[in-house]
Amino acid sequence: MVEREQLRVSDTDRQTAVDALRRAHDDGRLDLDEYDRRMASAYGAVTFADLDRLFLDLPRPRTPGYDGAFASPTYPPPYPAYPQPYGYGAMPSPPAYGHYPQPDGPIGQVRSTGLQVLLFIVTFGIWSLVYFFQTHEEMRRHTGEGLGGVLALLINIFAGIASPYLLSHEVGQLYERRGWPRPVSALTGLWFFPGMLILVGPLVWFIQTNSALNDYWRSVGAR
Repeated sequence: MVEREQLRVSDTDRQTAVDALRRAHDDGRLDLDEYDRRMASAYGAVTFADLDRLFLDLPRPRTPGYDGAFASPTYPPPYPAYPQPYGYGAMPSPPAYGHYPQPDGPIGQVRSTGLQVLLFIVTFGIWSLVYFFQTHEEMRRHTGEGLGGVLALLINIFAGIASPYLLSHEVGQLYERRGWPRPVSALTGLWFFPGMLILVGPLVWFIQTNSALNDYWRSVGAR
C-alpha cells in the first residue's frame, strides 16, 4: 500500500489547505508575505507530504475519517466533510457546474497585495482606475461574462463607491462557477463603505478581495 505522504493530492485537497492557511492569516498566525508563499506552495503541491510541510507550525486542517493525526479542533471544516481516509477533508463540488459554463478564457495575473496598496498610496488613488480596469477585464476574458474593463472603469470614475461591491461580487462569482464556497461577495464591500469610517475598512476590503482573486488565479494555473 502506498504511504499517505506519497499519494497525490486532488484539487479539493489543495483548496482545503488554502482555506486553512487563510484562516491562519486571519487569526494572525501568518503575515501577508508568509501567507502568499505558503498559498502558492499549496496550489503547487503534488503529494500530501508537500501539503503537510505547510502546517508544521500551524494547526492542520481537520480530516474526518482519518486516524486523528491531523485532527484539530481549531480548524473545523468550513463546510460539511465526508470521511476520506487520506485527504484533508472536503465535500463533492455542489452542482454549480450545471448552472454556469466553465471558464476557458485566459488566466489573469496574480498581483501582490502589498505592491498594489503602495501604488494606491503613491498615486493618491489614481492607480484604482488601472486596477479596476485590469481585474474586471481579466475576469471577463476568462469567463466571458461580467462588467469588463471599460464599463468597470466608467463606473469607477462616475460612481466610484459602487466599485468595491462590484469587484468583490465578481470575484465571488469566479468561485461559484467552480462549485467552491465564495470567500468574498458584494457584502465584503461593506468594509470599504461604511467601513472607511473606521479608517482601516478599505484596507481590510482590499486585502480580502485581492487575496481571493489571487487565490483563484493560482488555482487555475497562474504563478
